[in-house]
Amino acid sequence: MRIVGGTLSGRKIEPPLSLTTRPMMDRIRQALFNILEHHDWGNDIGDVLHTTHVLDAFCGTGALAFESLSRGAAHATLFDKDREALTIAGKNAETLGVKKSCAILAANTLQPPAATVSCKLVFLAPPYRKNLIPPALQALDKAGWIMPHALIVAETAKKETLELPSGYDICFTRTYGDTALHFVTRTSR
Repeated sequence: MRIVGGTLSGRKIEPPLSLTTRPMMDRIRQALFNILEHHDWGNDIGDVLHTTHVLDAFCGTGALAFESLSRGAAHATLFDKDREALTIAGKNAETLGVKKSCAILAANTLQPPAATVSCKLVFLAPPYRKNLIPPALQALDKAGWIMPHALIVAETAKKETLELPSGYDICFTRTYGDTALHFVTRTSR
């Protein structure tokens, strides 16, 4: 695994220690960040990376957060409840030299701590086929983690149905093998 773009491009990141963490493949992460950087998100959302705050819930290795920092995000908060994942994410932050730009928290995304800052870009990549995205969105929103004009990237299995809570809409979906990336926006507060 490696960072695929930005100032840290080419730097290696440690893979997960166990099979409970499913990291996004480099080629899918590259496609995701090409969309984030080059899609016209309109005036409400605007630039989703440059100087923004990012939340990587269900962070695993932290690859999405670190890729965001490499491409200009100001700060990233990472959540996971798996201790091994948090250990790897912490080691990766240190190896990449981005530890000061991160907050790595042992937290259940379905019961998050109160936000210290609202985030403009939110990554939700939970275990597949467990329907965790709708309750995660509701919990994160209630705790103040999601800005009113945030972009949420929700990862599911390709054939998994994603039904969002009221106030959220899928702008579009891209599929890569068995992975589906849903680009979600808030429609109301």
